[in-house]
Amino acid sequence: MSLDGASLTDWLATPPGHYLLDWETAQFEHAVSDIFGYHAVQLGFAQLDALASNRMPYRWLAVDNLEPPKSMPSTAGGVPGTPRRLPALAADPTALPFAQGSLDLLAMPHTLDMSQDPHAALREAERVLVPEGRVVITGLNPNSLWGLRQSRSRFYRRLGAHDQNGALFLPGAQQMIGYWRLRDWLRLLNFEVESARFGGYAPSFASQKWLDRFLWMDAMGQRWWPIFGAMYCVVAVKRVRGMRLLEPGWRTSKAVAGARAAVASKDTASRPASNGRST
Repeated sequence: MSLDGASLTDWLATPPGHYLLDWETAQFEHAVSDIFGYHAVQLGFAQLDALASNRMPYRWLAVDNLEPPKSMPSTAGGVPGTPRRLPALAADPTALPFAQGSLDLLAMPHTLDMSQDPHAALREAERVLVPEGRVVITGLNPNSLWGLRQSRSRFYRRLGAHDQNGALFLPGAQQMIGYWRLRDWLRLLNFEVESARFGGYAPSFASQKWLDRFLWMDAMGQRWWPIFGAMYCVVAVKRVRGMRLLEPGWRTSKAVAGARAAVASKDTASRPASNGRST
């Protein structure tokens, strides 16, 4: 089955697309459920509701085009052809319409993979996040079976191949940002990686039948080759040097012990005064 020329929405409706959506939905549910604050934004990838399990009062979905796709694949519990959440605003990931330090959480599902300038998009994420704010990033791992197939297809394309060898397996990805490369970028922008998870160890089969036959590789991959999963999910926190969070005011300090006071007793009062002579 050739996926060359297919849109991202069409690809997500295929068996490997459902495989990716199911894993990433579970990762976002786990990552954002306990992140608190007031303002959270998801950048792109409207086919996935990355903030569904978050409890912040203000949550938005920002996309580069406000027109929703004609058909959107469903994930676990969804209705076929129904979007999980409609976009709220149009925004360029490299120039977000938010003030500096105004967001508590930023979800970036494949935002860097599909960006023309992923490093600029990451710098913009650092700008809009508050100190100690968090960013959750999912991406495609070039050091995986899926990444090898995508690299092979691009190699054949450079040679002028237009057959099955030149068909891209992942049509929506501009490039793949490796995990270690992403860590270096985050470190340069004063982010601290809080957690990282990998998934999707099955080969790049377009058939549901063959994909099901190799699902046993997920359990084996988590144990024996964890960093070679097709997808990864990284949670990073923005650190600001020289800034310390204030502790709650209800914490009281221990009372300082005072000096001991002299107390008169009966024995002291009845004792005769000493005249300074010894007998």
